[in-house]
Amino acid sequence: MKPILQVKQLAKRYGDRYGCRDVNFELYEGEVLCIVGESGSGKSTLLATLAGRLAADEGEVTFRDANGDWHELSTLAEAERRRLARTEWGFVTQHARDGLRMGVSAGANVSERLMALGHRHYGQLRATAAEWLEKVEIGAERLDDPPSRFSGGMQQRLQIARNLVTRPRLVFMDEPTGGLDVSVQARFLDLLRRLVHESGVAVIMVTHDLGVARLLAHRTLVMQQGRVVEAGLTDQILDDPQHPYTQLLVSSIVQA
Repeated sequence: MKPILQVKQLAKRYGDRYGCRDVNFELYEGEVLCIVGESGSGKSTLLATLAGRLAADEGEVTFRDANGDWHELSTLAEAERRRLARTEWGFVTQHARDGLRMGVSAGANVSERLMALGHRHYGQLRATAAEWLEKVEIGAERLDDPPSRFSGGMQQRLQIARNLVTRPRLVFMDEPTGGLDVSVQARFLDLLRRLVHESGVAVIMVTHDLGVARLLAHRTLVMQQGRVVEAGLTDQILDDPQHPYTQLLVSSIVQA
């Protein structure tokens, strides 16, 4: 199986300080990769650099599109990067309000990405939006309600629908459970796991919660001070951590 994403010697600097450095990995179709670490470890910087929201200072990120063509993100024209972001990628933010248009309806939020791909039939757009609201466990009767009337958990589920409706091949997720109450997280994670499995999308997710990584991720990268200090199969890393920092993270969960 060919990788969908290749990352080689990736680094992002802030003056004389590195947000992330010497990052190397491959991601495959349908795979969920979690990036874990404490606050300030560099995981969100890495995610933003992978997604092209920050420009890398060193290394390269190459993406294989649906036609099998490879694109090196640092050399992409901005118009081409925006095209990939509309068609083949998604980005789920920690705070759903940052990833939604709060002034338009739930249905319009879902339909907007389809319209960016050229879909124009009003009835079909509404029908598809209603179908996706049902998929993320929001009743279709809420189609015309603005997201401001939704709970935090519903807003996050709407953001998932908005991203997956165009069936992207790769979705970046930045702490998608971070703003949710504990009581809401389990249901949200079960839904997310089902949707990812059904769609076959590849996911790169940042989280500080090792429980989220265990539930969702095939592989995990552990970051400390901008570097990946351990990488491998999620169960293997969490059950038998090798690096002292990973051992510390895992033991802190066990003791909690």
